[in-house]
Amino acid sequence: MATGTLSKAPPSEFEKTPSVSKPDFKDSGRGPGGIDSGGGDFGRWNPMGWNTPASASRAGIYAALASVSMLFISVASIFFWRKRAGGNWVEISIPRVLYLNTLVLLLSSATVQLARRALAADHARAFRWWLYATLGLGLTFLAGQWTAWRKLLAAGVYMTGNPSSALFYVVTGAHALHLIGGLVALLYLTTRAREIRWGLRRHTAVEVAAIYWHFMDILWLCLLGLLLVLR
Repeated sequence: MATGTLSKAPPSEFEKTPSVSKPDFKDSGRGPGGIDSGGGDFGRWNPMGWNTPASASRAGIYAALASVSMLFISVASIFFWRKRAGGNWVEISIPRVLYLNTLVLLLSSATVQLARRALAADHARAFRWWLYATLGLGLTFLAGQWTAWRKLLAAGVYMTGNPSSALFYVVTGAHALHLIGGLVALLYLTTRAREIRWGLRRHTAVEVAAIYWHFMDILWLCLLGLLLVLR
């Protein structure tokens, strides 16, 4: 009986080792580890570590703005019924600097929007300068409010003794405090402008800060109208 060498047959297609492909996070809207970051330009994973889902960030800012709105609506309602009750309500003169302040704040809304457009166009220098312009206009607004308070105090208009003057100080002071919060957010963005550019083209933080700043503008217009009606 002849003996021969046995040759090993090539593996069939069913025996081949399957290749494992690496996950692609580029367009999936997910970050490392498969963490869903919301999808879209605002929701993709951020290499800077700010991987909060964009949907959660938007929901958070809208919830915060709703809370702020309820606060000012409550204050306005209290003073509205207080005026209807009569008593020692004495009308005060609105300082004219408030009208100039309104124009300044409207202009700051335009500059923060221009900053967003510059970031979307990958114009880093323009993005930073428009943020600086918004910061400067915000500080100018606060300086104008301080001037208005000093004018009223110099005229003998104090917070106590007259509900009308109390209304003025309460609403303008509360708005100024909330505006300072917006300035802090804008200042933070200016310090991280380079990293924002290297990360997402449209970072959620920029969008949220812009929404908040526009809200401060709209809120001030409502408060100015309230002061003109109830003064």
